[in-house]
Amino acid sequence: MTDLDLLHFEQLKRDVQAQYLKEHTPSYDDISKWKGIDIIYFQEDLRKKAKGNISEKSFYTYFKNSPVTKLPRIDMLNLLSIYAGYESWYDFKKQHLFAGELLKEDEEITDEDVVEIEKTVTESPILPLSEISGQKQETKTPENTDLQKSNTENQLIKQNEKFPTRDITEEIKPKKSFIRKNIWAAITAVLVILTGLLGFKDVIFSKTYKYCFTDADRGVGVVNTIEIKVIKENESPILYKIKPGECFYYSTKDKSLKMQISSPFYEYLEINRSLENAPDEEIIELKPDDYKMAAYYFSIKDANGDPEELKRKRNQLESLISKNAVIYQIYDNNIYGIERLDKQKYITLVTTPTTSLKNLSVIEMKKDNNGKIISIKFKIATDEKNK
Repeated sequence: MTDLDLLHFEQLKRDVQAQYLKEHTPSYDDISKWKGIDIIYFQEDLRKKAKGNISEKSFYTYFKNSPVTKLPRIDMLNLLSIYAGYESWYDFKKQHLFAGELLKEDEEITDEDVVEIEKTVTESPILPLSEISGQKQETKTPENTDLQKSNTENQLIKQNEKFPTRDITEEIKPKKSFIRKNIWAAITAVLVILTGLLGFKDVIFSKTYKYCFTDADRGVGVVNTIEIKVIKENESPILYKIKPGECFYYSTKDKSLKMQISSPFYEYLEINRSLENAPDEEIIELKPDDYKMAAYYFSIKDANGDPEELKRKRNQLESLISKNAVIYQIYDNNIYGIERLDKQKYITLVTTPTTSLKNLSVIEMKKDNNGKIISIKFKIATDEKNK
């Protein structure tokens, strides 16, 4: 990578910005000031025209900072170049040469180059192992192949040698010396075993319980992440997060269990169990909060661009959400971690047709005594690992 490459990338960013502004009107013309919904619309246009995508994290890394100090991967450079109207990153640089700049023709490895490299490797001679490591020659004693000939006259006759005999009683020695030598080893082994039992007594004497969760009205698994707080006397609560469709496994040697269960779409539930005669497995029913579930459903509902369906979707959200609702969008980056939206901006976001809405997930949702939604905290995943 050279300094000229970084300058070329700054040129490419301006071309990408100009290309997007031809058909769209973001909050700011300057691409470095885009955020939230502007980035989502740009990702949508990039997928449509260049058949590829860049993550939100990459956008913040390379477009929010100017000038950049490092160059993106070649696949991202090629993708942005195609979006801006060029064949590749190499083609873009070729058409934006600086004074005195020379492009190396071997910067791009073509398919023909790859085939030629593979052919060269395949046709390379492979030396035998003996040539690499050196042959080891062994000197063998010639064998007498004439088995009929034997010289018995000069052969020496070996007599049986007499071995000294030992008294059997000398081999059987008392075991007392062996015990004395190994008594401390035995004591040490016993101490190690006892220490291990004391250190792992909670694991050895504990019992594992399995708790699964189901929708009380529909008889199916819950549709949202469940948070479980295990409450112990004189201890801070222990928080567990259970994904939809998964069960909660808890090992303990205690005789009782207290759990506080909460989920964005279900009513709060507190469980107290005596574990002395409790079953190993149990199914817990959660009562759905239909008001919250309706707000979530209409947020992700695909209207397919139908004006009447979009109108119905907006009306439903208008009636479900309080006009003073506090709404936050969470981002997966350090530059722009959270953004606050008002009611109308949230409704506009979720009623604008985009494939990103299928990745919308609610982190928290609260309502008042009248059933109106007064708080929403949500996230739109952009990377596969965050979905």
